[in-house]
Amino acid sequence: MEEHREYVLRALRASDAEAAAALIRLAFAAQTVATDPPPSALRETGASVAASLAEPDQGGIGAWIGDSLAGCVIWQVQDRGLYLGRVSVDPAWRGRGIAPAMIAALEQEARARGLPRLLLSTRLVLADNRRLFARCGFVETAEHAHPGYAHPTFVDMEKALG
Repeated sequence: MEEHREYVLRALRASDAEAAAALIRLAFAAQTVATDPPPSALRETGASVAASLAEPDQGGIGAWIGDSLAGCVIWQVQDRGLYLGRVSVDPAWRGRGIAPAMIAALEQEARARGLPRLLLSTRLVLADNRRLFARCGFVETAEHAHPGYAHPTFVDMEKALG
């Protein structure tokens, strides 16, 4: 567990799955730009989060303010790295360093697992997200199109861990 001025970081537990799913839906619904196709994160449920948390090479981290979940990330081991999915911060708590703190904690998780990099994907139109991840040390590595789209819609990003 890691404590910050306003929040505490800790691994998500199965009992946190409903709160994490609600936060993911809230955060993705409050994106600064509409995305096409709509984010699949809007369909996240407590059951789907719980299933991810139950897998041996998956997990999650949450930022707690008192009893409230203010941020979370669901991760999985993928392609010799730790893939960060559903990076979510409650809109009321954005801009307070929660996402960078969760990413830093997941760097430690990756290193503990002997993984040399962090991975994530974000929508091309979400310039704020791309800038945030770049400030955290991620570089863009490849653009992709969602199925049925002729033009790129999202970008893969990677952070090498020295």
